[in-house]
Amino acid sequence: MPTLDWIGKKAVENHHKEVPYRLLKCIPELSVGESGSSNLLVQGDNLEALKALLPYYGGKVKCTYIDPPYNTGDENWVYNDAVNSLEMKNWLGAAVGRDDLSRHDKWLCMMYPRLLLLRQFMSRDGVLFVSIDVNEESTLRLLLDEIFGRDCLMEKFVWKSRQYPDSRSTTGISGDHEYILAYSAEPGSVRLRGRERDSTKFKNPDKDPRGPWMSRSILGLATKERRPNLHYPLKEPISGRSFDCPPNTGWRYAPDTMAEKIAEERILFPKKNDGRPREKVFLRDLQTKAVGFPSIVDGVFTADGSQEIRDIFGAQVFPFPKPSELIKDLIYQCTEDGDIVLDSFAGSGTTGHAVLKLNAELRDKRRFILVEMDASICEEITAKRLEKCIRGFSYERRGKTLEKIGYGGSFHLCKLGQALFESNGSILDTVKFSELAHHIFFAEMREPLPGAVDDSTPLLGVTRGTAVYLLYNGVLKDEHPKGGNVLTMQTLKSLPPHHGAKVVYGTACTLGERTLRRHGVAFRQIPYEVNVS
Repeated sequence: MPTLDWIGKKAVENHHKEVPYRLLKCIPELSVGESGSSNLLVQGDNLEALKALLPYYGGKVKCTYIDPPYNTGDENWVYNDAVNSLEMKNWLGAAVGRDDLSRHDKWLCMMYPRLLLLRQFMSRDGVLFVSIDVNEESTLRLLLDEIFGRDCLMEKFVWKSRQYPDSRSTTGISGDHEYILAYSAEPGSVRLRGRERDSTKFKNPDKDPRGPWMSRSILGLATKERRPNLHYPLKEPISGRSFDCPPNTGWRYAPDTMAEKIAEERILFPKKNDGRPREKVFLRDLQTKAVGFPSIVDGVFTADGSQEIRDIFGAQVFPFPKPSELIKDLIYQCTEDGDIVLDSFAGSGTTGHAVLKLNAELRDKRRFILVEMDASICEEITAKRLEKCIRGFSYERRGKTLEKIGYGGSFHLCKLGQALFESNGSILDTVKFSELAHHIFFAEMREPLPGAVDDSTPLLGVTRGTAVYLLYNGVLKDEHPKGGNVLTMQTLKSLPPHHGAKVVYGTACTLGERTLRRHGVAFRQIPYEVNVS
């Protein structure tokens, strides 16, 4: 399989492991709606934000949609990852523009660790959608093939993004489309919902007891040389008339199958001799109520997204936003009620808007997680757009003031807080039991905690027959005046019972290996044996 190489690749291959785990601090005054909302808007660098969210949502996201910089040279996006290599440090801090000869390398260095982390969020039946245009489509395809595997490519959708031709291009070509690459977490693990079938095409003019039907061609796709058994004269039983198939197509069915369909009165013979037989297809016989989701997406345009922004804010405060109907359609294709939708390049908040709209239409409770790096965009555009979508707003159209009813819902706005660990690997003194618990459990089991943290017990949870315990910040202090952070025989006997394998994290252990094996315990010393990659 072809591979992709670029300047700086070796420096970023493991960069996602070097990114520190940070805490999330919710800002109540910037949040909207219920205090217990499961919708999140996180302000901060998306690489650090994804690492902070991973212990909570790893393996749980059903749909990921991202709209990263297209790297056209006009965006002036900033590459600011703190990669510990001299080569990368020489790149940092400058806006990337058209005259930057290494901008394609920088774009790949920016995308690679983020895509690696996004993959860890996806559920086994999850889908990743990435919007892109011709500037980086080919390199993005190779990058995703490397990270996900080529067998996970579901489709390269073509979205007709421009409604009217553009005559400003120096080439004389109107770039009317963009791409949306779709990848599954595992090969063949996902089937999109598809479009609802247009049942209005099915009628019953002859009052057939089998119900509504429509006719379709019974021509095949193979020449006589390729499929000789599909090339034969088709005779009408009553009149004896004979109809030949075109030599380059043949019939759709072999003679035996065709005979069965004639006997079941499913073949319609024409009134005129120069006509062609067709087949009756009954609505009741169709296996699904949907047809395939088209790989060419049209009917909604970039201009629609711009109009949404103008309606919400009264001005074009964000350039080229995606229309919410486009993202809503993608989300609907692969999610159900209660699923999580993630967007780590949130921008103006179109993905959150789409989730709120879809939930209102279906009375569902899908959840969104959005990440926006720029603080002013996050607070002044993304958050305010979500608030207006939730509560409703008024807008001007052709001199008239109109009201848009809110979709309802809520969200928490969070910012990145301190790191869990010092640079030397030790845990910060200010880290709470519940904060470390999420990290410990994910590091051990590679999946988030199955429930909320109960800081009155060291038992974090049980997965696949293994119980994980955390002795930290004196969780057993009532029974052990010294805090209970050391695994002693007394501490071991005080642990909530579990008949199976046990993993215990603590600051120290006084028990020998034989004793630990006899009790089915594996001891891990924090922080030295915590997997922070």
